[in-house]
Amino acid sequence: MKTIGLLKNTVQEYAWGSYTAIPELLGKDSPSNRPQAELWMGAHPKAPSMVNCEGKWISLIELIENNPIDILGKQVADRYSNRLPYLLKVLAAAKPLSIQAHPSLKQASAGFERENRLGIPLNAFNRNYKDDNHKPECICALTPFWALNGFRRISVILSLMEKICPQNFKKELDDFRNQPDHVGLKRFFNDLMTMDSNRQKLLIDDAVKNAQKLSGHDQVFEWMVNLHNEYQEDIGIFSPVILNLICLEPGQAMFLPAGELHAYLDGVGIELMANSDNVLRGGLTPKHVDVPELLKVLNFEEREINILSAQKSSDYEYVYLTPADEFELSVIIDNKSIDYTSSEKRSIEIILCFDGEAAINDIGKNVSVTLVRGASCVIPASVERYGIKGKGTLYKASVPV
Repeated sequence: MKTIGLLKNTVQEYAWGSYTAIPELLGKDSPSNRPQAELWMGAHPKAPSMVNCEGKWISLIELIENNPIDILGKQVADRYSNRLPYLLKVLAAAKPLSIQAHPSLKQASAGFERENRLGIPLNAFNRNYKDDNHKPECICALTPFWALNGFRRISVILSLMEKICPQNFKKELDDFRNQPDHVGLKRFFNDLMTMDSNRQKLLIDDAVKNAQKLSGHDQVFEWMVNLHNEYQEDIGIFSPVILNLICLEPGQAMFLPAGELHAYLDGVGIELMANSDNVLRGGLTPKHVDVPELLKVLNFEEREINILSAQKSSDYEYVYLTPADEFELSVIIDNKSIDYTSSEKRSIEIILCFDGEAAINDIGKNVSVTLVRGASCVIPASVERYGIKGKGTLYKASVPV
């Protein structure tokens, strides 16, 4: 395959998904019969995109395996062992996702090898590491998007906890107050996550009663009550108190490196990540939670969140700059007339039309595909240059080269 190909993508149906956002994007009946959480575009073994190649639908994985240099480009093929290094998603959260973090590359490699050695099946409930890759990710809001990301300033955590926590948690708070650093935070978090279940239930019940009294004045406590409504006896309901609570406005984005505890709470966004499925969970989920393993990967430094705005890189294109080596997210936008020409130095790209309509033309071969709302395509590295004409908003995933 040496020209542009339309994609057919898999929708993942998870309980926290929206019944309307993805069906409406794809022009399907809305609401759907089941919650639709994520639209995957890429070459992940769990749900690879299918590519229209000369009238036949072929897995993007198969295309890459057969023609890695043509599809990925030599630099990317060599660096990432003939694998597409990113996964592009539309994420639609109508309910909160689990509190989670992702391992570093070294941690993922060691964890994957260890669980293989122990003979834990890849699909086992208690499997932590599904592959040997890390999973840095960038989320860009399409609607107002509520999320938690990284530990708050310790002074703020202490202040918020003091407002809601009963006397039976006083010792832990006093210990934390006496050591207000990353070591104290790690001990405090471990105490919270591993306390006796009966004591944990009493703590949750008392804290939620206090949070309800304050919820009309502070969104932190409002979200705590909301999480309790979904996960009544889950210690993860304290996450808005200990993590930074953020609402991204449409067009804003944030980057999540390895080791940062986070959760997506509500909204629709474009998510671009390294091609991995490694997740270590800490709560707000019926799935496997492994607190000791989570503690090994977490960064316990207090953190201020850097909200990303797209930076203009060329006519019509704006880039979200992150430290990731595997991916770069950009948006090509004009509500009147896009007339975009790609760079000659490029690798494999996936483009999703979020709004409007645009024709994407392989300049060298004079082959063109039209993208309407919800449609996507892959542009192999072997396409020397391409142009886009139309109007609307298109999101592009690429590899920095």
